[in-house]
Amino acid sequence: MGGPAFDCLRNPLGAVRFMFDKAVSAGADPSKFGRGDWGAADLFHKFIFQDGGLLRIPELNSVKLDSIQTNSLVRFRGMVQDMFETEFYIGAFKDGSSWRTNKYTDVATVQMAPNAQMEMWDRRLLYCVPVPGENTWVREASTFKDCIALGNIPTQQRGKRERDTSDATMDTELMDVEFGAASNEVKRQREEGVASCCPMETQEGQSNGIEFDLNMPLGETKSLPCLVKMYDGLDAELKLNDIAEFIGVFTFDPELSAPIVQDASGNSLFDEDISRHLPASKVPRLHCIVTRKLSSGNLASLNESSEVPSTSPVMRELRESLLQSLTTVFGGDSLAAHYFLLHILSQVHARVEPVAVGKLSLNLTEIGRVANECQFTKILAEAIQELLPCSHFVPLTIEYLNKASVAPRKNYQTNRLVTGALQLASGTHLTIDETQLKAGTLNSTGIHNVQIFRNLLEWQKVEYDFQYYTMDMPADIQVLVLSDGKSNMFPADVVLPYRPTSDVGPLSASPLEKQQWRLYLSMTKSFDHTIEAAMQQVVEDDMVAARQDDRSIGTEVFSRWLTMARLVSLSYGERRLSSDHWQIVKDLEKQRSARLCAA
Repeated sequence: MGGPAFDCLRNPLGAVRFMFDKAVSAGADPSKFGRGDWGAADLFHKFIFQDGGLLRIPELNSVKLDSIQTNSLVRFRGMVQDMFETEFYIGAFKDGSSWRTNKYTDVATVQMAPNAQMEMWDRRLLYCVPVPGENTWVREASTFKDCIALGNIPTQQRGKRERDTSDATMDTELMDVEFGAASNEVKRQREEGVASCCPMETQEGQSNGIEFDLNMPLGETKSLPCLVKMYDGLDAELKLNDIAEFIGVFTFDPELSAPIVQDASGNSLFDEDISRHLPASKVPRLHCIVTRKLSSGNLASLNESSEVPSTSPVMRELRESLLQSLTTVFGGDSLAAHYFLLHILSQVHARVEPVAVGKLSLNLTEIGRVANECQFTKILAEAIQELLPCSHFVPLTIEYLNKASVAPRKNYQTNRLVTGALQLASGTHLTIDETQLKAGTLNSTGIHNVQIFRNLLEWQKVEYDFQYYTMDMPADIQVLVLSDGKSNMFPADVVLPYRPTSDVGPLSASPLEKQQWRLYLSMTKSFDHTIEAAMQQVVEDDMVAARQDDRSIGTEVFSRWLTMARLVSLSYGERRLSSDHWQIVKDLEKQRSARLCAA
């Protein structure tokens, strides 16, 4: 007759406690819960994915922090930028004759007796940042869902509406009944009438005049990072630079943030608990209950208002409409549009060390042929932003190469990985505009940065500097190089002279068409592809004939042709290579070769 005994959204800790008590009452031994679950995760899975709860959960970077109630359920979508050491905590303890749990909290919810029976559990800490280079339409897709998150409050009113006093009192009493008194700091805030949410400006972000470095990617200033605490091995499938959505309990405990202490030389002295030095007002805490690993392709379907059937006729129609619009972007150069489409569809789908199979970097040359070169690069960059979930544009200069932090490096003083421009999520598109490069001298940093970029193009690896050694981290970044002549610094898989025949134009299409193109690109990347035996023989015969005609053709050329064949098939929505698709590859390469000879 009544509602559920808990509220997963507003009081997730109450739901956790309810399931814990239920398991203990059924005879479960809390000492066995260290790396396991007592049904709480299944409960939240059902609430989020079966009962429509996902649409009601606020996303931390889509709403103001001071509009989120402490200890409520939130979600954060971001990239794993750093992985901290394992943190140990008192997961369960005996309060008299009853067992209680501190799981998914930062501090004990009830004061523990010194001689109480306690169980030490562990959790993994991940420092997550907004997805580097994430484009506006992806964020808007997420914000669209969040319009429901705070009780249908319009976006512009969030953070301005004062909570009803009776609601706040009810929430406070509920938490006190479920868990007893909270920390002294939280109680003091309640007594003084301070809202039970995270203030955006506190003294934690700056201590002793030192501003804490949030280590944000690509100069991001509008969003916040998040310290995600992982339980029960949920982080096992996550690695550095992975994209994931974390759903869990938002906590704010000011007393946990420690001041930044300096030595006589002005250097900061960090203790081993790095989480104590991440200001809670700048780095929200999320105790993860449910997580799902995402890819850049998943980001294209955050807004599920439109769908694209995966049938070949529909995919062919989308391919043709997209190519037509891209040809306008490239000023009537249909060959450039074709190669660009294959380029943005490419991805690393296998590795045969040291070769990254599937990559197709593109070097467009003779950009100076455009009457308004700056306008073309601007229109092209905007088209990439409209089509792809994540992208980054680098206007290359001598000053940039000599000063930029391109690759991540380990800072052992703070025990953190300092981010670099190339710490990007898989599937990110990178444009290097070499047309701005003037004559000058590279210093040692500049020479090293050039080599890092070259390694990315050639091997799809980024060198991480751990001070005492370096490590090549696998990457999957689509790289486009714009230059006047063939780039000597950045060798690409495909070099194509640019030949516009008309004025360049923007990617003009309706919002629905753009969304369909994004889903088309995402779905195409998800397809498997095979070459049947009969078609393999045709390809081999053509390669042998090409080798006989031109002895300079080597394995790199054959590899590129096979990659292009795969991408052409997939662009039509086909999973198998056909003779027609193979002929398209040969025709494209013939036209490109003619251009190179004429250049």
